[in-house]
This record gives sequence, structure tokens and C-alpha cells, in this order.
Amino acid sequence: MANPLNILVAEDERMMQKAISFKIEKEGYKVDIASDGKEAKEKIITNSYDLVVLDLMMPYISGMELIELTKEKHQGCPIIVLSSLGQESTILKAFELGADDFMTKPFSPVELLVRIKKLLK
Repeated sequence: MANPLNILVAEDERMMQKAISFKIEKEGYKVDIASDGKEAKEKIITNSYDLVVLDLMMPYISGMELIELTKEKHQGCPIIVLSSLGQESTILKAFELGADDFMTKPFSPVELLVRIKKLLK
């Protein structure tokens, strides 16, 4: 890959961050990590991303707000939402705001990678 695609992973659980970033980096993508909503917001505003993976439940700023911000700053940037909340209303709201995919925790990092590749085609 000449220029690796840049992916933001906004996730507050350390083990989940490590598992996701390890799997994505192994495939040759560049990964940027945000450990809370404030950090994710700063990164979304100042950097350019090809795809964003974000947890809905994060400290300071919610994943819902981050979906809106991403869509505002990076039109066409695919978003994969992760959540332990499998409620239909939450999923529908995430899609209404512009999420492209939704995965309920716990999930397989391999499945996440397949979904990332599909969205980046």
C-alpha cells in the first residue's frame, strides 16, 4: 500500500482499543486512537480520516455527537458504530445521524476488519 488509509478508533476500553488497532494495523492501515469523546472530537476536527470506528458510550462527549461531527467535517467518511447497547432505538438513531454500520459488543475483530474493508472499497 503506497499511502495507508487513516482510521480513527474512538474507544474508551483499553483492551478493546488494543485488539481493534492491532487487527487493523496488521492489514496495513494507519490507526489513530482516541480514549474519550473529547480526544475523539479534537482528532476529528484536526485530522483527516478515511473511516471512523467509534463507541457510542464514551466519557465527555457521546458517540452520537461524534457521528454528527464526523459527517459535518468529513463528508462521505464511513462510520462504524460499536455499542454494548443493542437497543433498536439506539441503532436507528445512529443510522439516522449518518452511521454506515453497527456492531454490538462483544464482537469479533475479524468481522470488524471485514466490515472496514467493505466500507473502504
